[in-house]
This record gives sequence, C-alpha cells and structure tokens, in this order.
Amino acid sequence: MRNYEDSYRHKGLRKKLLDSLRDKGITDENVLTAMTNIPRHYFLDTALEHIAYQDRAFPIGEGQTISQPYTVAYQTQLLEVSPHQKILEIGTGSAYQAMVLAEMGASVFTIERQRNLFEATKKFVLRSRYPGIKFFYGDGFEGLPTFAPFDKIIITAAAPFIPPKLIDQLKPGGKMVIPLDEDGRQKMMRITKNADGSLDEETFSDFSFVPMLKGRN
Repeated sequence: MRNYEDSYRHKGLRKKLLDSLRDKGITDENVLTAMTNIPRHYFLDTALEHIAYQDRAFPIGEGQTISQPYTVAYQTQLLEVSPHQKILEIGTGSAYQAMVLAEMGASVFTIERQRNLFEATKKFVLRSRYPGIKFFYGDGFEGLPTFAPFDKIIITAAAPFIPPKLIDQLKPGGKMVIPLDEDGRQKMMRITKNADGSLDEETFSDFSFVPMLKGRN
C-alpha cells in the first residue's frame, strides 16, 4: 500500500510553485492558500512524485490529465469563489480542482464521464478530508438539473459550444468559466447570466484542454 506523506520538502516545493504562480499573475490569495494546503503529489503516480510541483499537466489515465497548476489557479480566480457558494464542476478528473474549490469553502458538485476515473475517486485518500464534495458519474453537457440552480459553473475541458442546459442551471447573477474551442483555438471565457436571462461574455487567454465529450464512457 502506498505511504502518503506530506513532508517539509513537499511543502517547500509547493511554496516555490505557488510563488511562481504569483509571478505569472495569480493575485487571488484565497486561491493560492487553498492550493498551498493541498498535496498535489497525492494525485499522481508515485513515479511522478518527484516532479509533481512542476507547473505542468500530467496524465491520470483514460486520456485525461491533471491540469497545470497555473490553469487551475487561473480558472478558479476567474470564478470568484466565495465560501458556501454552490459550484458545479464539469470534468472531475483527478478531483484536484474540486478539492481546491472545497478548500475555499464552496459546496462542490462534480461530474465525471469516465467510469474508471469516477471509480478511482471513491478510493482516493484525500476524499475523507472533503466530505462535502458530491461526485456524480454522468454527461457534463446535461449538468445536474436536480441540484440546480448553481452560483458558479466551471468546465475543465474544451467545449465545442456553450452548453445551453448548463446556462439554464446557472442562477441569475451566476458565472460560468469555460474554455471554448473555436476553430482549434481554445479561449478561456467567463459568462455572467443576467437577471433577464441574457449573457455577458468576457474572453481571456488561450489555453489547451482535452475536449469536452458527450455521453458517458
């Protein structure tokens, strides 16, 4: 059985990583504090542990990755998370992003379409630290209408369009952060739903994500 340890060395590497994120423009100290408190090396195979705090994505199986820390911080900062907000995440993956949100005090609902990844999160050692995260196996394009509306929605894969059912599940005044794939270029966007149902769209930097796919696998 794997021996999970979060040593002074790990914490030192984490601090160095977070300092580099500040240098790259991440200013939300609540995001940075949350990421400081989560041992990223727990999410990776032991063979990758020595490079877990490099600012890069790593494979986690099923053609998926644990996102680059900068990407996690960037999306989370755009989401403008406050404690007790109800947040829907599309694409659980390793559960790292979900746990960053939970560490910030959010109530997290997260959907994964890959059954093997969904099953892996059931046994993950950090799951007991965040008992409030609710995990679902399903199609992210469908969202979770039973639990809607949500204050915020975060999508961690490149969407071919803005999913209308997810907009329907967003509260008036709520925000969605989504990497939108347009002609092979993935633009990070923040969409705010106004009280009359209209949308305000903001476009930010280019990123690289795995594609958001329909159905379950």
